[in-house]
Amino acid sequence: MTVRADLLALTPETLASLANKGLVKRAEKDLTAGSGPQVTVADDGTVRGRFPDGTDTALPPGLGLDSADCGCGAKGVCRHRIGLVLAYQRGATGDQGAGPDTGQHAEADDTPPVTKDTHVDWSPAEFDDDALAAALGRPALVAARRVRDRGYLARLHFPTADAPEPRVELPTCTVRFPVPHELGYALTDASAALRGEVVVLAVWAFRAADDRPREPADGHPSGPRPATEVSVGGRIATTERSGEALRTALALADDLLLDGVQQAGPVFAGSLVRAQEALTAASLHWPAGAVAELCEQIDAYAARGTHYEAERFAALLAELHARRRAAAHDPVGVLGTKEAPQTPLRRVRLVGLGCRVAGTAGERGAETYFAHAEAGIALVLRKRWDLTEGQSLTGHELSARRVLGSPLRTLATANVVSEHTSRAADRTVSISRGRIAATSVTPLGSAWRDLPGSLLVRDAAAHLRAAGERPPRLIRPRVAADSVRVVEVAAVESVGYDPAAQHLEAVVRDPAGNDILVSAAYNPLCPGGLDALAAALGEEEVHCVSGMLHRAHGRIVLDPLAVLTSRGVTVPDLAPGDGDTTLTVAEPHRADPITTALASALTALAQAAHQGLRHLSAPARTRLTDSAATLQRTGLHTAARLVRDLDAALRRDGATAAVPAWVDAQIHLTVSLELHAEGAAESTSRSAHR
Repeated sequence: MTVRADLLALTPETLASLANKGLVKRAEKDLTAGSGPQVTVADDGTVRGRFPDGTDTALPPGLGLDSADCGCGAKGVCRHRIGLVLAYQRGATGDQGAGPDTGQHAEADDTPPVTKDTHVDWSPAEFDDDALAAALGRPALVAARRVRDRGYLARLHFPTADAPEPRVELPTCTVRFPVPHELGYALTDASAALRGEVVVLAVWAFRAADDRPREPADGHPSGPRPATEVSVGGRIATTERSGEALRTALALADDLLLDGVQQAGPVFAGSLVRAQEALTAASLHWPAGAVAELCEQIDAYAARGTHYEAERFAALLAELHARRRAAAHDPVGVLGTKEAPQTPLRRVRLVGLGCRVAGTAGERGAETYFAHAEAGIALVLRKRWDLTEGQSLTGHELSARRVLGSPLRTLATANVVSEHTSRAADRTVSISRGRIAATSVTPLGSAWRDLPGSLLVRDAAAHLRAAGERPPRLIRPRVAADSVRVVEVAAVESVGYDPAAQHLEAVVRDPAGNDILVSAAYNPLCPGGLDALAAALGEEEVHCVSGMLHRAHGRIVLDPLAVLTSRGVTVPDLAPGDGDTTLTVAEPHRADPITTALASALTALAQAAHQGLRHLSAPARTRLTDSAATLQRTGLHTAARLVRDLDAALRRDGATAAVPAWVDAQIHLTVSLELHAEGAAESTSRSAHR
C-alpha cells in the first residue's frame, strides 16, 4: 500500500488553519460517532472515502485539500475532506477503535504502523519554477516576478525540533510550509486571491538563502540554521526620482545638524513634511519613516513635550546618512521597496498584548499590540484622537474610548477575530467592523499561554540567540512590534524604583533560569502606570509579562506592556491613579566602563546636534574633548579618534566641513554600543557552550 506521508503530517492545528476549528471538531465528532468514511487507497496513492450520507471524496497525491474532489459541492475545504484525512490517519496508525471500518486494502494489515515525523530537515527551495507553476498556476509566478523585479525583504525560519515548519515573514504576510516536500498545503495569512503569489515569493526567498554559506545556530555544522534575513531581486538600487528625494532629505538633515533643533521653525518643518512625502512616493519607506519621526521630534520640542529626546534626535540624523551609505549593498533592506499600502488578510485571530499611550499637546495616540499566533509575529493597531484646546487626557481616561466598538481597555486584553484585516509592511494593521466583514472581541482567557514558541518565550537567552545575526538598527527595516513578545515568569526576584531615572525596575526569572530586567519609564500621560506595574509584579502569582524584549548593557531587558497574574491582565498605561504610591527604592547598579564611555560620548554628540554645530557652546565643546579622552582611556581608540576628528574639524575648518565627521562619529559609536550590549550576553552564552 502507498503511504501518504503528506496526509499523516497534517496535525489538527494545520487542518484548522486550512479550514477552521469548527469543521475539524465536527469531523472528529463524526468519526467518534461512527459516521466516518469507508477509506480505500488506490495504487497511485489516491485516498478515497465514502461517507454514510453517500458523499464520495478523493484526495489525489500532489494536491492540497482545497483542490481535492468532493461530492458535496462545497468550495474549498469541507468537513468531508477533513473527515477523510482523519480517518486515513487513524487507519494508518492502527487506531481502529475510533470509528467505522476504515476499509484499508487487505495488504495494509502487513504494513507497520506509520508515525508522524515531527522534524524533517528540509527547505522549500527544493521546488523549481515548473513545480511552482504546476501547483500554484502561471499567473501566480507572473505576479510574483513583478514583486521580485522591485525587490523584497524576507525573514526565514528554518525547521527545528521545537518548530518543525519552515516559515517566511514577507513584508506584509507570513507563509508556512507545515507538510515536508509538499506545496499544496502551504499556509498564509494573506487573502485567498494572493495565496499563490506569496507562496512563490516565500520559495524564492529560501532559494536566496541557500546561496549563502550555512551557519548553524549552535555552532555545529549539523545543527539547525538560525533565522536569517535575505533581500530578493531588485533590478536597480535607486531611480533619479528616488535619488533626488533622498538627497533632499539628507540636505535638510544636515541643515538641522548645523543649526540645531531650536532653529527649526514652521517653514523648515513644512520642508521636512514635503521631503517625507517625496520619499514615500519614491518607495523609500524606511528613510521616509526616519524623516517622519524627525518631524515628531521637532514638534515635541516646539511644544516642550516630554517626547523630545536629544539622543533620539541625533540618532535619526545619523540614520538617514547610514541608510544612504548602506543602500549600495542592500537597497531593498535599507531603503524599502514599492509595496501595496495594505495587504488584505483572510480571517485572522489576534490576541491582545497590551497598549502604549503617547501624545502631544494637541493629540493622544494609542498603540495596541496583538499576537498573530498563526503567523508567529506581533502586530500593532494605531489610533489617534485630536484634543480640543485646554483638554488633557490621561491613559486611564483614554481607556474608555471605543475602538472597534469596544473600550480601549477591553480591546488591549482581548481575543479579536476579524474577517476584514489588512496589514502593512511595517506590521501595522487596520481592522474594520461592518455588516459583511464581521469582527468579534471576546475575553482573553488563557490565550497567552497557548501562543507558539516564536511569541511565548520560556528561555529568553535562547530566543535572542536564535534571532540570528541582523543588521544594525540604524539600517534595519523600520518594523513596528518586531521585538514584542510574551515572557513566561517563573519568579519575581525584586521590584524597585529608581527616582533619578524615573524608572521602575524589576528582575524576573524565566523557566530556563535567565534573569530579565523589566524596566519601565515614567510616562506623565499615564501617572498611575508605574504604581499599577509594581502592584501587578507584587502579586503572589505572576504568570507572564508582555513587552519589547531586547538586550541592553549586557542584560536581557523587557520594556513591559502588560502583566498577566492570577487576577487577570494589567495594562500599566491604561491604569487609574495619580502616581502617589510610595515605591521601594531600587538598588543602584553600575554600568560597565565600555558602556559608560560610549553612552557619555553619544550624549556629547547629541548635545552638539541639539544646539547645532554652528552654535556650539563652550561647555558642549568641552564635553566632546572629555568624552574623547574617556574613550581613549577605556581602550576604544577608533571611537576616540573619530570624536577628536570632529573637534579638530570644528576648530580648523568650521561647522559645515565638520558635518561628515559628526556623522562618522555618531554612526560608529551607535553601532558600537549596540554590538557591545548584545555581545556581552552572546559571549556569556558561547562560553557556556564551550
